[in-house]
Amino acid sequence: MTLYVWGYLPEYEKERDDILDAVDTVFRSGRLVLGPSVEGFEREFAAYNGVAHCVGVDNGTNAIVLGLRALGIGAGDEVITVSNTAAPTVVAIDAVGAVPVFVDVDPETYLMDVSQVAAAITERTRCILPVHLYGQCVDMAPLEALAEEHGLPILEDCAQAHGARHHGRIAGSMGRAAAFSFYPTKVLGAYGDGGCTVTGDEGVAAALRRLRYYGMEERYYVVGTPGYNSRLDEVQAEILRRKLTRLDDYIARRQAIADRYAEAFAGTGLLTPKTAPGNTHVYYVYVVRHPERDRIMEALKGHGVSLNISYPWPVHTQSGFAHLGYREGSLPVTEAAAKEIFSLPMYPSLGDAEQERVIAAVHDVLAGL
Repeated sequence: MTLYVWGYLPEYEKERDDILDAVDTVFRSGRLVLGPSVEGFEREFAAYNGVAHCVGVDNGTNAIVLGLRALGIGAGDEVITVSNTAAPTVVAIDAVGAVPVFVDVDPETYLMDVSQVAAAITERTRCILPVHLYGQCVDMAPLEALAEEHGLPILEDCAQAHGARHHGRIAGSMGRAAAFSFYPTKVLGAYGDGGCTVTGDEGVAAALRRLRYYGMEERYYVVGTPGYNSRLDEVQAEILRRKLTRLDDYIARRQAIADRYAEAFAGTGLLTPKTAPGNTHVYYVYVVRHPERDRIMEALKGHGVSLNISYPWPVHTQSGFAHLGYREGSLPVTEAAAKEIFSLPMYPSLGDAEQERVIAAVHDVLAGL
């Protein structure tokens, strides 16, 4: 049987009864849109993240779109972010008419190189959007100081960092607002699309609630700026409520798997993840690096191990963003990493025997290079 990077099916088999009970609970409630499950999840997820407000939306991309709009970001504004991210981060910036401005990443963590942000700020800069990538946080203290100096809001992209911490502060609590995805493979994943934007700012929260519901504060009446139909589904919210109670267990298992990988590959030439000082890594993905990446991945298919690359094409090199004017060599650290990184299987339901199978296969392939 082929082992994949993601573990949706093993998780479902383990939690099937609870998931189906969540579905039945919603269907029997008679409240299918913005009902008690969404309200309950918003309250509980806000508490988990130590913020006052959580606004559930339909996916992680729109969590960023609505977050930007609630912060007043629009046409022609510049948003500083990274190219080493999933395309939706940048798609969301483009969707509000803003212009993404990329800085390079740290060569060891692949997170935003905060030391480059000051030089990227112009008179058109209106927001900084750090991406807490792969399961750990960007170095936020200097970024917060810089944002305060220039009067810029920070919108955290936490799609891959549920429960991650930076010097004790949890991802999502360090910016003016933060966006989360609940895509099924995430550290906290739904059984379909879902997302939310969290904030400690009551005005931002009110704007988010309007924007996800056409711009309405009450039914049928749009206030101010028209919005979207971007509501978190009741079924997904009820599933997420139940999974939220297990989130810390999911994280602990991911960390145990990561520890075993690190031990197994020490001294092999395979570069394993580096946790930045002060960070608690939750290992959404376990990203390793090797100059013979493509050969390794192809050989592992013969061992029944299918892997993933996060991400093979930096956003600034993709044809859909050619209009931004970046050229090859613009972000050298990002571009070099994209040629060598790949992800090993990482999910809480990955069994010890399955992990040992992956480890043995990787050792065998490395020995044959």
